[in-house]
This record gives sequence, C-alpha cells and structure tokens, in this order.
Amino acid sequence: QVQLVESGGGLVQAGGSLRLSCAASGRTFSTYSMAWFRQAPGKERELVAAISSSGRSTYYTSSVKGRFTISRDNAKNTVWLQMNSLKPEDTAVYYCASRNRAFFSTQNDYDYWGQGTQVTVSS
Repeated sequence: QVQLVESGGGLVQAGGSLRLSCAASGRTFSTYSMAWFRQAPGKERELVAAISSSGRSTYYTSSVKGRFTISRDNAKNTVWLQMNSLKPEDTAVYYCASRNRAFFSTQNDYDYWGQGTQVTVSS
C-alpha cells in the first residue's frame, strides 16, 4: 500500500507560481513512476505531467509545456510540480498518482492516488 499526500496548493494571481509537493510512504518509491493529474469543475481528469522511476524521462501535456516542471527525489520519497506563469485555466484540483512500473503511463491507469490539492488562479 502506498499513501500519497499532496501539499502546496492555494490561490495565486495569473502569472504567479506555485510548487506542489507529493510525499509518498513506503520503501519502494524509487521503483514507481509518478504523475500529476488535475480536474477542473465539470471537466474530466487530465494528465498534466509524469516522470519515470529514475527521473530521466518526463512527459507534459501540451498546455503546460515550458511552464511546469515535474521532478523527484527518491531519497526523500517526494515528487514536485513547479508551476510557473500560471493561467486562470490552470485552476483545478491537482492529484498526485503513482504507478507500480518504472515507466509512466499517459492514461488513467495509476495504482495509487492522493486526496488532491486545490489550485486557484485569479485573473
């Protein structure tokens, strides 16, 4: 069982930055690929960014490329999402997810999910 706890969400003005953190329990964090999803009101959950277990491979959805950065520290069992140049359309609940595979998936097939953290970007 893996527990994921997100933090770092909040209210920020357009153009601002936030850094989300996801702390994972368990000794096998370094074997899991990780991802950040988001879900806005009335919309489906979408993959924002993903990272392989080693951290060498990453993925970003097109709308956040150049603005968001996913990273991880396997010694700290933590994954981050640095969000810069935030836009009102980035407003959503952001979820951390883990997958018991070295390489990430771009689908919704992750094994464990956090409870989510709200990000609100005002115009």
